Parts: sequence; structure tokens; C-alpha cells
Amino acid sequence: MNLKTTYLIFAVLGALIPLIFFANFAADQGLNLVSFVKALFANGAAGGFTADLLISSFVFWIYMFQQQTSGPKPWIFIALNLCIGLSCALPAYLWAVARTNSQEKAAAI
Repeated sequence: MNLKTTYLIFAVLGALIPLIFFANFAADQGLNLVSFVKALFANGAAGGFTADLLISSFVFWIYMFQQQTSGPKPWIFIALNLCIGLSCALPAYLWAVARTNSQEKAAAI
């Protein structure tokens, strides 16, 4: 299995697994944004994970905008990051970069 396929598999898993947790939360609490945000910071462990993901996401966004001239446009990956999470957006971005690179190599041959 090549790296591009690995990125794609992790992007799909990174979408499905968090969505299962989000669906369970919504089934228990409803679609209540205030309850969701409170749960993100319910204790030190949850708050630490949330802070880590927020900081990592922000750095990922900065990186994508810096790479915008040679890489994929960042907006779709920011939407994935906000709607699903970094676990989907980051491997999807890496898949898109690998796909673009392999297409450029094929065109050069």
C-alpha cells in the first residue's frame, strides 16, 4: 500500500470515528452547542485535548495558507477541520498533496 492510499484511509477513518462520537453526544444531549462546548472543557483532560486540537488546527491552517501557491487550496480542508476535525482534514490534505505530486510526476514523463 502506498502512502497516498494510507492518507486516504486515515482521512476516511478520521471522519467516521469522530462522527460516531458526535452522533452519540447528539443522541444524549441533542444538538445543543452550549452543552457541546461545556463538554469540551468538562475537566482538565478534556480541556487539554481541546486546547491541543485547537492549537494544532490553527498551525495547520497557517501552514496551508503558506503552501497555497504550490499546494491545494486550503478552504475545503478548513471546512473539514471545522465540521469533522483535524483527524480528517490533515490526512485529506496530505492525500491531496500526494495526488497532485503524483500527477505532476506523471505529466513530466
